[in-house]
Amino acid sequence: MLELANLSHIYANGTRALDDVNLSIPTGMYGLLGPNGAGKSTLMRTVATLQTPTSGSIRFGEIDVISHPEALRETLGYLPQDFGVYPRVTAYDMLDHMAVLKGVATASDRKATVETLLNQVNLWDVRKKAIAGFSGGMRQRFGIAQALIGNPRLIIVDEPTAGLDPEERNRFLNLLAEIGENVVVILSTHIVEDVADLCPRMAVLAGGRIRLEGAPLDLIAQARGTVWAKAIARDQLEAARLEHEVISTRLFAGRTIIHILSPTDPGDGFAAVPGGLEDVYFATLARTRRPAAASVPAAVSA
Repeated sequence: MLELANLSHIYANGTRALDDVNLSIPTGMYGLLGPNGAGKSTLMRTVATLQTPTSGSIRFGEIDVISHPEALRETLGYLPQDFGVYPRVTAYDMLDHMAVLKGVATASDRKATVETLLNQVNLWDVRKKAIAGFSGGMRQRFGIAQALIGNPRLIIVDEPTAGLDPEERNRFLNLLAEIGENVVVILSTHIVEDVADLCPRMAVLAGGRIRLEGAPLDLIAQARGTVWAKAIARDQLEAARLEHEVISTRLFAGRTIIHILSPTDPGDGFAAVPGGLEDVYFATLARTRRPAAASVPAAVSA
């Protein structure tokens, strides 16, 4: 279990990137969903011991992460949003080098580790190929392979599917699901589908604060009856924004489909939306943008 308590981080320029974050993250896949600039990467870097928070505590099992970061690093796998490799080095040699850095001392142990990981992430057939020639999805699978060196009990992946084509995304998500059965895996992303497909629990982070936390299916059920949809002409959008709390828009067959947030039937041709995690997410972000005087408690626990 990973426990974050009253975690805050303020950068030197005064930016409050994290504001009193409290989370309990169990074994399995856990989704951290939020827009760009929400504080997700700051939170991931903090948990990964790459920076020290301004205040608060982090515990992973018996480990006090802030006091003993080296103890967490021994059991941590981390795939950041951007990771650098030597592009002309082969996948096999690069993993072997990383295994040395992670303390896999003997050549026989490294050989067994590297071969197992290359097979696990389906890169064995390209093990002698330079990483510079890898596709985006292959690079991400290589990134997971290096994160798995040493059999970590905590794995952090930050925006792992951004820019991947649908086939590579599915392959990568299936790999994460397999890995997440026995360890804590935090999936930090702004892509709602990634969390919906993989994570039995999730949280929404916006403005450095946890705005929503729980099981996706429970959160979807709780939101049912509060989101309504209607097709309008594009030139009617501004008027709709003035009259309703519009949480999302999309184009379909030349018309604009708007989703609005309302606790009661707004009438005027709106129909109730059956519900989905995307509507839960957009509704949560809409609540965070409300003026303070008009806001209502947004966090829901399940």
